[in-house]
Amino acid sequence: MIVQDHPNFCNMPEDMRYYRPEHFGAGFIEKSMVFLLPERLRKFRRNLWHVRRNPGDDAVYMPLFRVNCVLPSEPAPVGLQGPFDVYPFYTRTTKTRSRELDYYVLFVFRDRMSWMRCKALLEKP
Repeated sequence: MIVQDHPNFCNMPEDMRYYRPEHFGAGFIEKSMVFLLPERLRKFRRNLWHVRRNPGDDAVYMPLFRVNCVLPSEPAPVGLQGPFDVYPFYTRTTKTRSRELDYYVLFVFRDRMSWMRCKALLEKP
């Protein structure tokens, strides 16, 4: 996988959680979700992005928008349910009539040092 303009990226940790509305509205459902970022990753909350695959045969992904994040030390978002486990929510594929939608949530980095620090923290339980 290649993320456009971001040479380094990391997947979400398995202990990541999220809040969601009772009923999702129309459109891209992740815009209404708030992710609960583990405290150890607090410095990387601005690096968590929704990305989607560009149309075409090459596997180049482009950042769509930054994920809304809260930390466990912050109050829970008002009007949202949860927190829920991110997995298995992100193991399902979204489909339209014509094609599968290839979306991910990734920590994306332009500089190697930030990526290395985040990767080391993701490997800790």
